[in-house]
Amino acid sequence: MSHQERLTEIQQRLHEIQQQLAVLAKAAAELRNASSKQERAHLREIESQIADLHRERAALQDEELALRRAARGRRTPPTAPMPATPPSTAPAPQKRKVSRARALLGMGIVVATVVTLGMVVLLVFTQILVPPPSTVEGVLTEEELAAAENEPQSLEQRLTGLYLALNRDKITQPASNDDSTVVFTIEPGETALTIAQRLEDEGLITDATLFRRLLVYRGADQKLAAGTYQLRRNMTMDELIQALQQGRVEEVLVTIPEGWRREQIAELLEAKGLVSAGEYLAATASVEPYRATFDFLADAPPDAPLEGFLFPDTYRVIPDETTAQSFVEMQLRTFGQRLSPELRAAIAEKGMTIYEAVTLASIVEREAVVDEERPLIASVFENRWRDGTLLNADPTVQYALGYQEETQTWWKTPLYLDDLEIDSPYNTYKYPGLPPTPICNPGLAALRAVATAPQTDYYYFVARGDGTHVFAKTLEEHQQNVEQYRR
Repeated sequence: MSHQERLTEIQQRLHEIQQQLAVLAKAAAELRNASSKQERAHLREIESQIADLHRERAALQDEELALRRAARGRRTPPTAPMPATPPSTAPAPQKRKVSRARALLGMGIVVATVVTLGMVVLLVFTQILVPPPSTVEGVLTEEELAAAENEPQSLEQRLTGLYLALNRDKITQPASNDDSTVVFTIEPGETALTIAQRLEDEGLITDATLFRRLLVYRGADQKLAAGTYQLRRNMTMDELIQALQQGRVEEVLVTIPEGWRREQIAELLEAKGLVSAGEYLAATASVEPYRATFDFLADAPPDAPLEGFLFPDTYRVIPDETTAQSFVEMQLRTFGQRLSPELRAAIAEKGMTIYEAVTLASIVEREAVVDEERPLIASVFENRWRDGTLLNADPTVQYALGYQEETQTWWKTPLYLDDLEIDSPYNTYKYPGLPPTPICNPGLAALRAVATAPQTDYYYFVARGDGTHVFAKTLEEHQQNVEQYRR
């Protein structure tokens, strides 16, 4: 029998098994709450038949995979190493010898010249160029100006005053005429240097170096407290300094755990009193309003939800200023910041789109318990996906089943055999390939695991019961592991 004939035979039998499982799953569901002994015995018999069919299906799928891999070959021969370049045989040039005394004499002359010039420059600045404090009018307040007139200033202070006076226009003019509000957060321990740079990045000032020197000159660099501030884009530097010392507003911390689906995030935001669950779900129902702004959504399917891109993190928000859309945009900006150029390059090198990588990462996020195993789990699912094998990922079935009223959870556990027969495109026990969309919102560790997953021959894994897994290359190895760890 040829490979193609055997493949056809396997596919026909798999179709028959699928039909039998559908019938048995329906029967099992009807007997799930049975009370009589006879009905319970009948249920056990049906579950035994389902288990037998699952084993047969797995064996056939494994054989199908082996036939396909044998037909097209998976490995490419290693490239030959480049021949080593022979060392040069040309004689090394002779170094010119210079006496130590002449070298020291030359160095002494240079040092003396530099010191002399430095003293001349300092004298010129002190006597001619450096202005008295009155020259920086408009940079200091009247009280600070009066104090400066009465107290002698160091050369460094007078030089800084000159620098500020020369840039008075930048200090007294706002960076923009836009009067819109910007929420700006100073983190604990943040320096004046990083604060000034972030203000420039936000478009609130035009010169971070000038702003930092103004802060130091006015002694305000030590008075900036951690917190969240409301600033306007049309503030001058002086107004910004005053606001950053006095204008802190009340803020709320919101922590989104890794692996949550968007419905869970909606419930949390509503519980925090920020936005209603319905508003958040409406704002995350489609990628279309955000596709043009965030390039990582470019290859998402039309009207796909934002599931997968609502980055899990701790966010500082001002309740009165927070809307569903502003919170979603903050999550998307954070996703874009975490998706570094290196991560994008690693994903592209694997031949994946960003959407495919995020979808695969969402499965890894729900499957992995131990961080060290994430790359191996990612390699298992990547191997099965690329070979067209069913992923057989429990979290995809949990996503398809949705909210469970009895246990009040979005992730049903344990799963029964008839749960694996749910007719949904998210059920990777029935449908090959990735689910249509991500099934949760993965964290950075899961994204990295997919982008950097090692090349392995693993196609199976089973839980040990302590959070770790045992990995196998063949179905036979996997069945032995199952028998050992699921007794």
